[in-house]
Amino acid sequence: MNDASIGRTRFRVGGMDCASCATKIENAVTRLPGITEVGISVSAGTMTVSHRGPAPTTEISRQVKALGYSVASLGAARTAEPKAKAHEHGPGCSHDHDHKGHDHSGHDHSGHDHPGHDHSGHDHKHDHSGHDHTGHGHGGVAAHDEPADAGHNHFDLDDGPWWKTRKAKMTIACGTALVAAYAIGQLMPQIGHWAFLVALAVGLIPVARRAYAGAITGTPFSIETLMTIAAVGAVFIGATEEAAMVVLLFLIGELLEGVAARRARASIRGLADLVPKTALVEEGGVTREVPADSLALGSVILIRPGDRVAADGTVVEGSSTLDEAPVTGESVPKLKSVGDAVFAGTINTDAVLKVRVTATAADNTIARVIQLVEEAQESKAPTERFIDRFSRYYTPAVLVVGALVAVMPPLVAGGDWQEWIYKGLAILLIGCPCALVISTPAAIAAGLSAGARRGLLLKGGAVLEGMRRVTSVALDKTGTLTEGKPKVTDIVAIGRSEANVLSLAAALETGSSHPLAVAILGRAKADGVPVPPAVAAKAVAGKGVTAKVGGEEVFLASPNAADDLAALSAEHKERIAAFNAEGKTVSVLLVDSKAIGLIAMRDEPRPDAIAALARLKDEGIATVMLTGDNEATARAIGKSLGISVRAGLLPDDKQRIVRELQQQGQVVAKVGDGINDAPALAAADFGIAMGGGTDVALETADAAILHGRVSDIPDMIALSKSVMGNITQNITIALGLKAVFLVTTIIGLTGLWPAILADTGATVLVTANAMRLLAWRGR
Repeated sequence: MNDASIGRTRFRVGGMDCASCATKIENAVTRLPGITEVGISVSAGTMTVSHRGPAPTTEISRQVKALGYSVASLGAARTAEPKAKAHEHGPGCSHDHDHKGHDHSGHDHSGHDHPGHDHSGHDHKHDHSGHDHTGHGHGGVAAHDEPADAGHNHFDLDDGPWWKTRKAKMTIACGTALVAAYAIGQLMPQIGHWAFLVALAVGLIPVARRAYAGAITGTPFSIETLMTIAAVGAVFIGATEEAAMVVLLFLIGELLEGVAARRARASIRGLADLVPKTALVEEGGVTREVPADSLALGSVILIRPGDRVAADGTVVEGSSTLDEAPVTGESVPKLKSVGDAVFAGTINTDAVLKVRVTATAADNTIARVIQLVEEAQESKAPTERFIDRFSRYYTPAVLVVGALVAVMPPLVAGGDWQEWIYKGLAILLIGCPCALVISTPAAIAAGLSAGARRGLLLKGGAVLEGMRRVTSVALDKTGTLTEGKPKVTDIVAIGRSEANVLSLAAALETGSSHPLAVAILGRAKADGVPVPPAVAAKAVAGKGVTAKVGGEEVFLASPNAADDLAALSAEHKERIAAFNAEGKTVSVLLVDSKAIGLIAMRDEPRPDAIAALARLKDEGIATVMLTGDNEATARAIGKSLGISVRAGLLPDDKQRIVRELQQQGQVVAKVGDGINDAPALAAADFGIAMGGGTDVALETADAAILHGRVSDIPDMIALSKSVMGNITQNITIALGLKAVFLVTTIIGLTGLWPAILADTGATVLVTANAMRLLAWRGR
């Protein structure tokens, strides 16, 4: 849809509980002038309409309501960029830079308050705020009809208990009428037939109206059509009582579908309930309570122990442990202090925090997750598309088979007309395609929802279905296999204590935001080391940073600069060389021109990286690290992780290697930060962005891992396999029950009302089986 005149508008649709409903709505809306495409998610209860010119909301509303559903507009839908353009570079993006040696050579602090550090090779994470995410209505649709242009972005699709829904009321009315008809038949047998006819009409008239509406809007062969023909035919052959029972069972089946659909919606939409409705805002030393959805960017909110965080933000004051399990699934609470990012919906457990808001309510991580999952559910998986095409021919074929069964035996073999018409009508009920059509979308929707709750975003059924075929995973190093920020790994004290070496180094680095300085300050804070004040601090260009601390002249320098000033011993040079061979950056601390310590730093692998790569290997999936880092650093990390390494790569080199793997017959998943890996992500069969909830991580590639766990990669593949296994089970149930009841009907063992179980019963079983995926948790 490159035409600039193409617009996209999203709607909530109430009462749409199965794939047949979606097909009718899609066919009806597609027939309207100017409509180019219609995407529907049954599980989310949403519809996205692509149209030329202004959105014809009034006409769309009229078509949908004519089919018996409620509808309301959510406004313009967010337009996703095509994959080829999804990874464009921009200022302030995260890059996997070349780590040329990492030897602190010269400590070049250019562009930084300590010009003595070498900046190369560090991943600089930036906030990608400012993106417009319209259409984030996360409520549902009201039980009553709303005008399509009412502009209600928040209305509840599942408002009230299930027994108050329109389908429940219709089912109860039909059931009550049937019980009354049975009682009248017992008391006054002479009018029993007419009582059952009235009971049948109570349930059948609404069904017949939907069949007619579907027929004139492009869906003549719907389940309602088959049901109406079967029920009316039964009346003509004197089986009114059975016809009434069949209609009641059909309505019960539809009601159960609706209950299951509500549960599926509640699973993903329940994420929205994690965010509190109010927040405590601090302004001018005064704290006041305001609605959470009114929080503006830059506001400072107070998070008390036990409170849920009301918005995505950055800690500006305080230190506390946050329970992120409701959002990330991570069971171990995380310590958050000044400068750390926090997510809306997480729970503060220990102490008071002050957080600066970095995303509005409509654009926080949870809101975007819900939006992306709903959009993904609107795209059909290959299996779903195949079954949709199959069902277009299947339903008319059922009508033909039913007609042949009804007329051929009497015409050819002299069979009893009433008996074979009865069997023909039963076959119409057996052949209803609902269970078969819903077998795939129910499982796909449940799988997408289960993944989202674990921080795994897969953009559509095609990605979820295809991920199981991955045979090779290519991973970026910085920010993917590693944390993306260096940590102090070794402190070698020379004539002093390690604590003293760390204390003096931290004194020199106080105030710096360079990753190496942050690493030293972080280690000092973690070890509880006091940081004395430094005076007369200055950078020595190309060498390091110096200052006076406690009356001593302290110099944190690169090994070369330190050796020039105070000749390092052979033993110390060997230690430095050994650290460099392990891919570590080394700084030498001198006091009064005498070396007193070595500090080694490295961007360390993520805690779960080794176990995750081992899981992939156990599954027979090959892994390779593709990085722009230097050979020594990359080899050192690769050796510790047990992964093959390709280092010193430019973006087009990574793309070339991905294509080489594909030429060898591999199905390749490329995992990276979604920025400098853009060519490789676009070339791979599946591009996976590793990120912490930024726009780049969420909106590029085919899938995104929100919470930076390497273990989520094998989990994503395992989820795909689980979903496809569930789909296979569903199709087997749907077709198997039909086959059994077809045989028993032909040989005369079952009649009309058991025949409806072949579809209604199968639909309930298939939906319940798909709902099991909502309990999926990964490893």
